[in-house]
Amino acid sequence: GIEAVWNGEGEWKITLRVFRDLGIAFGVALLGIFVVLRIQTGLSGITVIIMLAIPLSIIGIMPGFWTLNQLGERMINGFPNPIFFTATAMIGMIALAGIVVRNSLVLVEFIHMDLREGRDLREALLRAGAIRMRPIFLTAGTTLLGNLVITLDPIFSGLAWAIIFGIAASAMFTLFVVPVLYSLMYGSKPGHGLPSRRDIET
Repeated sequence: GIEAVWNGEGEWKITLRVFRDLGIAFGVALLGIFVVLRIQTGLSGITVIIMLAIPLSIIGIMPGFWTLNQLGERMINGFPNPIFFTATAMIGMIALAGIVVRNSLVLVEFIHMDLREGRDLREALLRAGAIRMRPIFLTAGTTLLGNLVITLDPIFSGLAWAIIFGIAASAMFTLFVVPVLYSLMYGSKPGHGLPSRRDIET
């Protein structure tokens, strides 16, 4: 007779395997970003503050997909076709990790520039948020507009929506959370987190 052997290779198993591999890739990407920023800044605490933009972007991605399906559920041949957090969306989240750290990196570098010029920490934090707000929002806006076109593609729409939701949330939260966390971590410390040449060399 004919014997059929099922190895458990179904759609869900393949999906879980893909997400597992992408999760590992995301972890490797985070480690690489940390190493590069640690070498650049010379301080682990400053590196953590800069990388805070990554979880802030994730805060926007998950609720964003939920809201998108609540407000406008797409119908195909009379059946609902929700926009799921797919593997392409996960790829978008990985790509986003390298994009959003730029905003917090620019903020921290602006704070350090003001500290070197002799301004106190409070003034440096306020100036960084006020002066960098417009460039950050303009950059986020142009990125959003560019990705809106990709949302029309049935395969890569998840990637585009992940970038849109993530970069929007990161742009808004980074301007407020990064200065507050910087003040909490380095407000009472000598030098206020300004790395010395020795810190950068080590």
